[in-house]
Amino acid sequence: MIGDSFAEGRGDPDGAGGYVGWVPRVAHRLGIDDVLNLGSYGALTSDVVDQQLDKIADVETPLLGVAVGGNDLVRAYDHDRFRANLTSIFDAVAAPGRRVFTHDYPDIPGKLPGVPEEHRTLLRARFAEANTFLAGLCAERGVVRYALSTAALCADPDMWYPDGIHPSSLGHRTIANEIAALLV
Repeated sequence: MIGDSFAEGRGDPDGAGGYVGWVPRVAHRLGIDDVLNLGSYGALTSDVVDQQLDKIADVETPLLGVAVGGNDLVRAYDHDRFRANLTSIFDAVAAPGRRVFTHDYPDIPGKLPGVPEEHRTLLRARFAEANTFLAGLCAERGVVRYALSTAALCADPDMWYPDGIHPSSLGHRTIANEIAALLV
């Protein structure tokens, strides 16, 4: 798995100072024992390109997940760089015999506390545009895309950690079940 804190499992503490998250739960549901999760807090698409792709270049796996882009959309947005990085990431991870999966971007702008409505509207438009781009990219590359943006769990406050950005433990479990169901 490559990506940001959504992949890392933020919002789902393991009781030992780390996180569980949805990634190992998907693997468990699919009968996969060995999981490499490079998800890291604050990672941008450029961080995945510059730091994570090299770490998986020689990894032979039939399944690989990508969960990145939210940080770009909220704090470091450059339309062209964002699209170029996502394209580079999906082109790099595509391999014969490998199934690649991802999720789109939920309404994080609607959950962020203290954001002025004008900025929230701008962010929502950016997220919608990113979801349209990602849907097309996934269709072109044959990537399995979980439509998190329209999933029922997004409307349930119990599914979200108090920061408004990450899923709660219940949210991570629900996401894992829904992604695993897409991959079986």
